Amino acid sequence: MHIAVIGSGYVGLVTGACFAEFGDDVTCVDINAEKIARLSTGHTTIYEPGLDQLVARNLQAGRLRFTTDIKQATEGASVIFLAVGTPSQTDGSVDLSFVETAARAIAAHMNGYKVIVTKSTVPVGTGERLRRLIREHQPAPVDFGIVSNPEFLREGAAINDFMRPDRIVIGSNDEETIPVMRDLYRPLYLIETPFVITSLEGAELIKYAANAFLATKISFINEIANLCEQIGCDVHDVAKGMGMDRRIGSKFLHPGPGFGGSCFPKDTLALSAIAREFSCESRIVDAVIDVNERQRRAMVPKIEKLAGGLRDKNVAVLGLAFKPETDDMREAPAVDIIRGLVERGASVRAYDPVAINEARKVLPGIEYAADEYAAATGADVLVFVTEWNQFRALDMTRIRGLMRTPRIADLRNIYEPSEARSAGFEYVGVGR
Repeated sequence: MHIAVIGSGYVGLVTGACFAEFGDDVTCVDINAEKIARLSTGHTTIYEPGLDQLVARNLQAGRLRFTTDIKQATEGASVIFLAVGTPSQTDGSVDLSFVETAARAIAAHMNGYKVIVTKSTVPVGTGERLRRLIREHQPAPVDFGIVSNPEFLREGAAINDFMRPDRIVIGSNDEETIPVMRDLYRPLYLIETPFVITSLEGAELIKYAANAFLATKISFINEIANLCEQIGCDVHDVAKGMGMDRRIGSKFLHPGPGFGGSCFPKDTLALSAIAREFSCESRIVDAVIDVNERQRRAMVPKIEKLAGGLRDKNVAVLGLAFKPETDDMREAPAVDIIRGLVERGASVRAYDPVAINEARKVLPGIEYAADEYAAATGADVLVFVTEWNQFRALDMTRIRGLMRTPRIADLRNIYEPSEARSAGFEYVGVGR
């Protein structure tokens, strides 16, 4: 099948490369000529394990190509995916300008029946809005179908999530589009992937509801963690006992400095805005947003108390990306934490295995280290913000010798408090 993917960012690039791996003929489109030139030579513009090899293999096989020419891509495709950005506006609602611009361009170049699929996370009602927009901007009437096919890709595990998904959600109010989408995902029938077939509106809401629920679990366990600190028990014991209940499950019950990234913060705000648009209350979602903001703000005072004040103190920060296995700094807790440390007079030296170049764009005023040990040299407190695996087995005797004062603020609970204290560190975690 001939596919066009409009937008070659994180979602678009993974989607295009994986469909090419399925054997489809894929053209990825982006307005950024520099990005397209780089991708055309097999050099990806984002960090995602395994993506470089996937892109290179399918480029070489001739199933994957990159272009800035949306006319050529539209005319040659039978299915067109919209995977452009949908950023938040100041009131939390979604900015659909990139989606609408892409839809107008598609409308101008439709030369036959097309199935137009939103991969971008868009508010309820966007599909029908696009239908009207495309009809208004077609030079001559051409039939088409509209589908919502939300993505559920975890950064750091996106390729596996695409190839072996928990489910495929297909939403459409056009019956003729469903067989086309089923055919597109035919390789997944071999692994018995469940399919959810619903309306456009149902599919659009599923993505927001799923992300908001996962964010709720994170905010809930963070509130429990704060209670554990006051009671004097360990949140990990509480989370383990909760997670053994199969109705609850153990995933996303990990306390920390709050959720970040490109999805949870944006999607909870958007779901709250959608509820307001439909005159519904969203008390739980609004509370989740509030708890997450308070959790972020609570981290700097925790570090400050441990350090005995931050004025003229040296703080080493390990981990900058919002989660391991990505270089994504969007809404990363490290950004707020580091800014708070600097505001209170601390000097910050930071290290992350892959996110330093992205971090420099949002945190230009701090020092960056070559590795974990260089970051810890001369530090008054060592702060773990992102739980990269390589941080779990550091030579703590060496770290202690390098630091000016052996203190650890473990915001991801990577180390056991008793072990850290036995090694000579003052230690604080989250909920411990």
